[in-house]
Amino acid sequence: MKKLIKNNVSWIGKVDWELRKFHGDELTTPHGSTYNSYLLQEEKNVLIDTVWLPFAQEFVENLAKEIDLNQIDYIIANHGETDHSGALPALMKLIPNTPIFCTANAVKSLKGQYHHDWNFNIVKTGDKLSVGNGKELIFVEMPMLHWPDSMATYLTKDNILFSNDAFGQHYATNKLFNDLVDQCVLFKEAMKYYANILNPFSPILRKKLEEVISLGLAIDIIATSHGVIWRDNPMQIFEKYSQWANDYQENQITIIYDTMWNGTKRIAEKISEGIGLADPAVEVKVFNLAKSDQNDLITEVFKSKTVIIGSPTINNSILHSIAGFIHLMKELKFKNKKAAVFGCYGWSGESTKILNQFLGDAGLAIIDEGFRNQWNPDEEQQAQAIEYGKKIVNT
Repeated sequence: MKKLIKNNVSWIGKVDWELRKFHGDELTTPHGSTYNSYLLQEEKNVLIDTVWLPFAQEFVENLAKEIDLNQIDYIIANHGETDHSGALPALMKLIPNTPIFCTANAVKSLKGQYHHDWNFNIVKTGDKLSVGNGKELIFVEMPMLHWPDSMATYLTKDNILFSNDAFGQHYATNKLFNDLVDQCVLFKEAMKYYANILNPFSPILRKKLEEVISLGLAIDIIATSHGVIWRDNPMQIFEKYSQWANDYQENQITIIYDTMWNGTKRIAEKISEGIGLADPAVEVKVFNLAKSDQNDLITEVFKSKTVIIGSPTINNSILHSIAGFIHLMKELKFKNKKAAVFGCYGWSGESTKILNQFLGDAGLAIIDEGFRNQWNPDEEQQAQAIEYGKKIVNT
């Protein structure tokens, strides 16, 4: 169902209440998501993005109820990923000659995925497209935010930035606008989205934010491709991104571990106790990786100044769950964070050395050789773990 955004701009997307995993099974989405598509009806009728492939037929049918498809003058493809372009093949079967405006890389992406040579029109930053009534669309390339083909589109006079993946959240809601939803959930999901998807590209994002500011565009609405539309103080999310893109951290230390027979778990608890004794002001959080959402843990890593990782030794190495999580941390390219390690062992005891190697490869600054404990910790060893927690605070 079409919903009015402003003047002649409407939302024509899909709310996905049931979505629980995204990017395959890589990203958890406990609050669902939306696939936001927009219809601009001025002297020219413009469709901006579509929806995910499973909803393609539903999308085309709903769109046809709102406008004669043959009256669509232009299609804007801000990004070729299938959650935004998935309905294009079904739509283009009906209007095959309609011009599609996108970046050069988006042509490669769309051709590669759908194997059609549609009427592509390549645009670059600063290019403009008149839509009538004195209004123009201005294109802004946003490579690696988060694909090489990404761009944003700005509508003059109405001052709407169609930002695609930037500034989004996986948050299913019928209320559509940022001022109408739960603010705690909104900003939690916005940070989770940034930490798990956009953080590797923070250096690029910093430059892109500066570039957008230099263009001098008045922005009254940021219309994202996932989650809510920012209409109430829309630049608040812009400001958040500026903070998050600058090697973000809070006064937080996060302990993440997996355990076999609870010895490593006990050490984690005692290290946490020591941190609290040494610095009551620091926020210390402890998570068993096997019982936690890894994407939520990535958000906690994102907020942390120090990350402490624990694993027992198994087969002269570490638990594969911990190895996989550190690999995910490496992919997300965290900066300005310290790391410490710990673990129990029965015989050979290589886990702390391997943990340090993995975390160093992931770009974290290693504090020391770590806390290494043979067998289950007795009272003396637990006291040593408390002292190790204090040491971390003071390092």
